[in-house]
Amino acid sequence: MGKITGFLEIERHDRKYAPVAERVKSYNEFVVPLSEKETRDQAARCMNCGIPYCHGTGAVAPGTPGCPVNNQIPDFNDLVYQGNWEEASRNLHSTNNFPEFTGRICPAPCEASCTLNIDDNPVTIKTIECAIVDRAWDSGWLKPEIATQKTGKKVAVIGSGPAGMACAQQLARAGHEVHLFEKYAKAGGLLRYGIPDFKMEKHVIDRRVTQMEGEGVIFHYGNAVGGTSQGAIDPREMLNHYDVLALTGGSEAPRDLLIPGRDLGGIHFAMDFLPQQNRRVSSEPLGKDAEILAGGKHVVVIGGGDTGSDCIGTSFRQGALSVTQLEIMAAPPEHEDKGLTWPNWPLKMRTSSSQAEGARREYAVLTQKFSGGDGQVGKLHCVQVDDKFKPIAGSEFELEAQLVLLAMGFVHPVHEGLLKTLGVDLDQRGNVRANMTDYQTSRPNVFSAGDMRRGQSLVVWAIREGRLCARAIDQHLMGTTNLPR
Repeated sequence: MGKITGFLEIERHDRKYAPVAERVKSYNEFVVPLSEKETRDQAARCMNCGIPYCHGTGAVAPGTPGCPVNNQIPDFNDLVYQGNWEEASRNLHSTNNFPEFTGRICPAPCEASCTLNIDDNPVTIKTIECAIVDRAWDSGWLKPEIATQKTGKKVAVIGSGPAGMACAQQLARAGHEVHLFEKYAKAGGLLRYGIPDFKMEKHVIDRRVTQMEGEGVIFHYGNAVGGTSQGAIDPREMLNHYDVLALTGGSEAPRDLLIPGRDLGGIHFAMDFLPQQNRRVSSEPLGKDAEILAGGKHVVVIGGGDTGSDCIGTSFRQGALSVTQLEIMAAPPEHEDKGLTWPNWPLKMRTSSSQAEGARREYAVLTQKFSGGDGQVGKLHCVQVDDKFKPIAGSEFELEAQLVLLAMGFVHPVHEGLLKTLGVDLDQRGNVRANMTDYQTSRPNVFSAGDMRRGQSLVVWAIREGRLCARAIDQHLMGTTNLPR
């Protein structure tokens, strides 16, 4: 513990955002970092609690407080306070392969469970984490970690999102020959094709890919595994060439809104809209799909989560006339009941940076039908609902919209193609059935981790599962493992 009275003497002070009028002009990141002194002062606020809930028991029981990757938060806070940044980086990377991802886009359950959150002033853990890893990159400390001995075993990892990247990196460091297959043109999964650049610029992914290539990971881009598309690879054939397959794809089947008028033009899934803009920013071809643009339109986003917020920020940057976000749930309370919820993740009103750019939010709203002319959407017909989601008589209203974006979450991975071809068992929610002990599916030598196994979740959970899956695979192949949990 660096400064015993730090939490008494120093107020919480976190990173700020560039002004709205300035940041909506580009797709660049707009978070303003703290200075080194400010970061060290914030690290000094850590109390080194007897029971550090921020560490997390989430890796054992989902929904419990803290960090799913079990970051040693008081330890790296103390190292930052002492000015030992390189050791802080080693500590941070001992549990998290990609802290620059989590330091930008994780919702920080560690801060919600911080003891200082009792009075809404938790340690700025996410900011400190991001400062450590960004300094490590700037200082040249993050070199490829090349295995000293090769095992002669070959592993194919299918899906290059954070779970697949973490799994592949850990296996390569254990000495295995690792091939990472990605159906799109570049690695990153949802990080690259779902998260907008203004939340995380893609060079952040590229430098990790370069590190992994230096460690021996072989990336295969534009290679769909399973399915009938031209050039698709048969995963059953892969089992003849690889000792193990790891299925680390995403939960990509979106929840639809099957109401009258759904077939009108101008109604799209969020994940048809967001990847297009990411490809524009990185000068990638958009493909054969028609362009979806918000410029000059009244936009309605249905769904109140992070994906909905990403649609809002992207729409404003494209020049939308207005953006309205609809949520079927009632508005959460402004403040949680600390005695009831802490140190668990609290339900309370939150305003994302994108929502703060001018979105109108409506809660407890059900969309009953779409209408329009010439085959294009023009209006949403909505009604307020009670706490059982039943329409309230007389509360009907209409919203003008030329673009509707459906951001209501994802139900499970896509079953057609890879999963049906392999014939792996699915759980009752439609995810790949594999437990958190050995990550093995119902098919021999086939493992699964990340959203494909657990359903849609956080990037920090994907990293955790990728690491644990790699450990299970190493144990399976070698009979023992030195890979960390």
